[in-house]
This record gives sequence, C-alpha cells and structure tokens, in this order.
Amino acid sequence: MTAIADTTAVHSGTNHLTTVTLGSSGTTLEDVIAVARHDARIEIAPEALDYVARVRTHIDELAASETPAYGISTGFGALATRHIPQESRVQLQKSLIRSHAAGTGPAVEREVVRALMFLRAKTLASGRTGVRPVVLQTMVDVLNAGITPVVREFGSLGCSGDLAPLSHCALVLMGEGEATGPDGTLYGGRGDGGPGRSVADLLASAGIAPVELAEKEGLALVNGTDGMLGQLLMAVADLRELLTIADITAALSVEALLGTDQVFLPELHAALRPHPGQAVSADAMLRVLAGSPIVASHREGDTRVQDAYSLRCAPQVAGAARDTVEYACTVATRELAAAVDNPVVLPDGRVSSNGNFHGAPVAYVLDFLAIVAADVASIAERRTDRLLDPARSHGLPAFLADDPGVDSGLMIAQYTQAGLVSDSKRLAVPASVDSIPSSAMQEDHVSMGWHAARKLRRSVDNLRRVLAVELVAAARGVELRAPLQPGPASAAVIGALRSRVAGPGADRFLAPELEAAEELLRSGAVRTAAESVTGPLG
Repeated sequence: MTAIADTTAVHSGTNHLTTVTLGSSGTTLEDVIAVARHDARIEIAPEALDYVARVRTHIDELAASETPAYGISTGFGALATRHIPQESRVQLQKSLIRSHAAGTGPAVEREVVRALMFLRAKTLASGRTGVRPVVLQTMVDVLNAGITPVVREFGSLGCSGDLAPLSHCALVLMGEGEATGPDGTLYGGRGDGGPGRSVADLLASAGIAPVELAEKEGLALVNGTDGMLGQLLMAVADLRELLTIADITAALSVEALLGTDQVFLPELHAALRPHPGQAVSADAMLRVLAGSPIVASHREGDTRVQDAYSLRCAPQVAGAARDTVEYACTVATRELAAAVDNPVVLPDGRVSSNGNFHGAPVAYVLDFLAIVAADVASIAERRTDRLLDPARSHGLPAFLADDPGVDSGLMIAQYTQAGLVSDSKRLAVPASVDSIPSSAMQEDHVSMGWHAARKLRRSVDNLRRVLAVELVAAARGVELRAPLQPGPASAAVIGALRSRVAGPGADRFLAPELEAAEELLRSGAVRTAAESVTGPLG
C-alpha cells in the first residue's frame, strides 16, 4: 500500500512536505495534502517528461492516420461518429474545453481545486494519456504560481470523470475562463475581468504562456476522477484526526459523568471482538482516563451496574468508523495508483477506449464516510445531552449553568449540536445510488461521486463542530467535579482549551468560545495536549 501521511502533522501545520516530485515513485496522500493545503512546490522528474514525450509519438501517428481514433480524430461522447479533419482538430480541442466548462453555483474551495489539478498532473505524468510535455509542464507551472482556476459547485456527474470541474481548470491553461491569483484577486469571467484582468494577463504575470491544445489533449485534461478523489483523500486525513479527537472528548465525558473505565480494558476488545479500530479507540480512551482521581473516586460503592451506551459503546462506534476510514483509504490508494483517461495509451503503444473514468469505486466510499461522520457526531451529541441533564448527569448542575434558572449554561450549545447532527443525517443519504442519464443516452449510468464528495466535506465540518461542543461541555463537567481532580491527560486537554475558552461561570457570549474550541481541534492543539501525557493515540 502507498505510504500515508501522518495526519497529526498535516493538521498541526508542521512537518509537511515543501516539495513534491511527480515521477516513477508514485503519489501519496501526504503529497496531495502538501500541494492542496500547504502550497508545496511541484517538480517533474526529467525521466517522466522524457517518457511523456515518447508516448506522445503514438498519438501523433494515429492523428496522421486515415483510420478514425476516438478523441483524436473524432468528436466526443454521442458525437464520436463524426470524423474530424486535421485542419479542425485544434478547434475541436478548444471547443471541447469551452463547452464542458459549464459548471454553475458557488466556487468550490481552493484546496479542492489544487488537489484535483495536482491529481490530473499526476496522471498526465504517467504517460498513459498521450499529452505533450508542455501540457503537463503548464499545469504544474500554474499550480506553482499559486494560480487557482474557479471551479463551480455543480456540473460533474462523476462519470466520464469530473468533466466540468476539470474543464474549468483546462480553460485556464488556455488563458481563458476564471482564476484567482496568489493574493485572491479574481481574473477573467464576465467581460474578461476588465483591462489587465484576463486570465491570459494573470498567466503572463507569472511568466506562463497559454497552451494551444493538440489532438487528444482536451480529453486527457478532463477525463479523470480527480475531483472526487482529491476530496476523498482530504476526508480520510480529516476523519483520522477527528476520530482520535472523538476518543479524547468521549473519555472526558466519561470522566465528567462518573463513568467507568473498566469497559475499555484490552481483554474486552482485541480478544473478544477483534475489530482493529475498536481496540485502538478503547486503548485511547483508557489512556486518557489513566490516573484519574475522579474515576477512582467511585470504583467502590457505586450502585450503577452499567453506563449508558453513548459512554460504554463509544469504542465500538468510533472503532467501526476507524475501520471504515481505513477501507476508504485502501480504495483511495488504489485510485492514486491509477491512470484514468479515455482513450488511454497502453505500454505497447495501443490506444484503447475504456470505462475507467466511472467514479463508482470512489463514490461508494465517499458515501460510506458520510454515514461514519453522521454516526460519530450523533453519539457525541448524546453524551453532551447527558452532561446537561441533571436527571442523568449524577450531580452536575442543570445545563452546567452557574446559577440554573438565571443562567442557561450550555443549553443552546446542545441545540446547535442537534442541528448539526440532523444535517449530517440528511447528508448521509447516499448520492451514489442515483443516476441521471446524459449525452443522448450514451452515458446512461453515472456515479454522482462529485456530489458524494461535496456533501461529505460538509458532514466532516459538522463533525468537527459537534466535537468542539462536546469538548466545551465535558471540560466544564470535569471542572465542576472539584475538589476531585481529572487525570493528567484530561487536565492537559482542559489546559489547552482554557488557553482560548474560559471555564465555568456566569452566562456569556458563547459562539466565539465554540469557534475557538473548533479551531483548537482543527489545529491539532487538543490532540497534542493529550498526547503530551499519553504518547501517540490512534
């Protein structure tokens, strides 16, 4: 399996790659994250450029032949029956990109565009697409210059690749369309942006000449699963981080609710129910709770036989989520090793039509992960609700308020969680089971993988916000157990939170505190605090 990045380093903003090389060594999740999120510089190995040039000769031979070859001397999709004469083929490529850049809606995030462009460049560098070296080099130059094509939310059906998103990117390589510069200034668009504000001007300012596409190159730039794959890779990195955070916040909730740590003992997991993720989550929770005076205070004389499911079964839920993420990573790794295009140039020089652009393998796991994110958020919300309910919190004040009745405490923070969880449940409905035929029924079954990716990104963001609320609530609950003290790991986490968020007290403007807690999760500060005591978790 291709090496996978340490996502702690990715999210803390340290130790990420500054240069990524496209060549024979393969591309990793770490490479994609470095380019998409940290603007790592891309270099093309000289041998890769040489190989791309050699493979191009096969396309040139087919272009000169009288025998029609799809995408080289014919039209596209349902129009593939028309033979295109040589004098019209440059226009054919331009027409393909211009017509396919038909996305609409809000612009997608910069990191998504950078990921999909880098992944397309990775495939071009494989030599399987038949483009000239100048096309690959121009795409890399655009990325290195910090130029970002504007890609719209709607347009891809996840079959024949992410056609519209990639076409918006290809249009920029031609000096057309819309793009933002390194400073975020928009170029192009309606009226071509005004004097000095065209995409061609933006490229010129970076010393980049627009590329004039030759035979086959239009298809090679748009016929890939790169948009949905890039979003899958970032979701895997984010969810790996968030599932460790979920173990930490769950452990704090157990502590605050006077729960037991005995259900997390290793002999109850690996030996009895050998799901690897479950054992990892149980171990993480046990280590966060280790040495807790609060936990020790009720080992004897507690009349409760068992904790509620949201506490006792936390490793089973988060562990199943971990295992699903690792399966998704396996699929993503296979897709990273792929060279998706149609037609494709085989090692023996044959150019063959195929269906590898269909996004089903990626779409399915994107939908699986949306289920995971919704369910982990759901169980975290149940723990928070228990912390706020005096009938179930074993001695904590109602809503963890300073003066219940005068103060509302964290009552509405739980409402916020509930809204996020409800949204995530709707987002968990799979996109990949839908299909609307297109291209005059030539493309009669599509994956909707792009839409699966877009809703997953929102669900991942929802999960982070839900966990931030649980962190705020659990930390307050632990502190309200004073004079009993938390364990060392919990204390370290609460200390990190208190650097940005005040402790228990009278009601105050809560939204900035929840946002600050979310940023602490995003930055890796909470995980780093816990691991300063426990060692690596997850």
